[in-house]
Amino acid sequence: MTYEKLVKEILNGVGGKRNILGLTHCLTRLRFTLKDEGKINIAKLKGLPDVVAVVQSGGQYQVIIGNHVPDVYKEFIELVGLSKELEVLKKKGLLNNFIDIISGIFTPVIGLLVATGMIKGLNILFVSLGWMTNTSGTYVILQAAGDCFFYFFPIFLGYTAAKKFKLNPFVGMALGAALVYPTIAGMTANTKPLYTLFSGTILESPVYLTFLGMPVILMNYEASIIPIVIATYFGSKLEKALDRGIPRLLKNFFIPFLTILVMIPLTFIVIGPIATWTGKLLGTGILTIYHFNSIVAGFVIGACWQVLVMCSLHWGIIPIAINNISVLGYDPVMVLGLATPFATAGAVLAVIIKSRNTSVRAIGIPAFISSLVGISEPSLYGITLPRKKPFIATLISASIGGAILGAFRTKMFTIGGIGIFSLPNYISPDTGISQGFYGYIFAIVTAFILSFCLTFTFLYDPKEDRKEQEKKDHEKKKAESKKAGLLTEIVIPLPIIGKVIPLSAVNDTVFSTGILGKGLAVQPNLGRVYAPFDGTVETLFPTNHAIELKSVDGIELLIHIGIETVNLEGKYFEPKVKQKDIIKKGQLLLEFDEKAIQAAGYSIDTPIVVSNTKKYLDVMGNVKDHVLVIMKGCVR
Repeated sequence: MTYEKLVKEILNGVGGKRNILGLTHCLTRLRFTLKDEGKINIAKLKGLPDVVAVVQSGGQYQVIIGNHVPDVYKEFIELVGLSKELEVLKKKGLLNNFIDIISGIFTPVIGLLVATGMIKGLNILFVSLGWMTNTSGTYVILQAAGDCFFYFFPIFLGYTAAKKFKLNPFVGMALGAALVYPTIAGMTANTKPLYTLFSGTILESPVYLTFLGMPVILMNYEASIIPIVIATYFGSKLEKALDRGIPRLLKNFFIPFLTILVMIPLTFIVIGPIATWTGKLLGTGILTIYHFNSIVAGFVIGACWQVLVMCSLHWGIIPIAINNISVLGYDPVMVLGLATPFATAGAVLAVIIKSRNTSVRAIGIPAFISSLVGISEPSLYGITLPRKKPFIATLISASIGGAILGAFRTKMFTIGGIGIFSLPNYISPDTGISQGFYGYIFAIVTAFILSFCLTFTFLYDPKEDRKEQEKKDHEKKKAESKKAGLLTEIVIPLPIIGKVIPLSAVNDTVFSTGILGKGLAVQPNLGRVYAPFDGTVETLFPTNHAIELKSVDGIELLIHIGIETVNLEGKYFEPKVKQKDIIKKGQLLLEFDEKAIQAAGYSIDTPIVVSNTKKYLDVMGNVKDHVLVIMKGCVR
């Protein structure tokens, strides 16, 4: 297997097979839902050379790999022995559940939707360039290839939605097939209505047929998404109810029989019309906001698009875009964020050119190419976000690109190619190449150039990468020394609970410059000092504001509560131990009234330093983990 080593490393990093509740993937990410999130080793996963980043979003841990993620996913399923139907039952909150449902339904079909959309877009382009007519046999065949998936979209969504909602997937397909059944679909064109409902209102609907005397309002369900998703959801509920009440001998055919018999009429009579009206209202509402000020809308969506991708919230916009294309014939919203990959590509190119770091270029060059073809996650997590300022350049440039798209009122007419392959998406099937098409080209070129210039001139310093590389080299040497038995690492938890700050932030030069030793400082929110290790109380100052401990390993730790608090002469301090007492880890050593100390006009910043720092190779303070790390050389 090509990715066997990577699969095993990722499996180990997420806590093993038994810790996996759910696993799916999108274009660049493996999406894990875990049983015990405490078992995941994010640092280890991030350290894997083939992993770009690890993100927690939408109730999932997303391991970002790149464009080859489908192959990794396939090998993961085969090697680990997981079921492709592995799904999650845990509650994750309303927003997370919504994103999970949308991504679960649409992720499996996105590739085919893009592929057929590209064919459809190219067909429109060929007609616009005069290479063929829309009556030629070549056009008709290509149009069938490009439009077949979108036209019968309810059938495909019936399958994926059924898988998501735990309905028999073939029942889901049957529900979708009924919506585009030719005889029913053609009735509105060839039959006179029996009568009209809601006459004179925005919901005015001609009735062409009835079911058991009940009027059926026929809608155009080709390429629709909302009706089939809702119908499948209710179908899954019905199927579960039937499963509980029907004898096992009859379940195989009787459950689908009753589910289809009930759900198809219910969908045509109730679910379909309501869902279609909802879709039309949604499209009209979005257009109203868009037309209010398309430039501002473009600026905001352009600025936010990368953040939406980071949080997986863009999955909530994709169905809206598909619905708009189905209802309106075009989408003006999602396109406003699609200058982002080109803005990202510009920033990454600037980093590649300015940086002399081979590892940066090794990541940057494929990430740059990936951004040009519309997939920006490798650039986002591998280049721009870790360096922060290039990420800011991307947001600024994408917002300008979005504003340009709004000014030109660019519209997307099909969900087709992405990145540089998306140009045919913006050609109208009716009017051909128009102002919006040229606006798209102007927007992506502007976003690319602006992002490149901002990053190259102001928002990227190659020194940052050199420092990072030096740090990695140091860590590598340290790890090699530990492996060879030349180095040991002692971790000491901080003895006081509160906000941890660097020692250099303390307003006392004796501590901030490290004269008394290296360490950290704490701004206490609980007036208690606990023993961080087994040892002895070496010194308890007469004013009780400072205490020095010595571990059984010989580490000397000075804890100085507050700055200049010696002047309080012991007031507000209450020791629980005496000098030379033997102490155990976790034992309460001293209490103090932090609020009273502050009220008396003293800072409660509490330096905690290793006073015999010179005895060790290094003492490092880890602000995030609230620990001191002491590197000790070994004699062999």
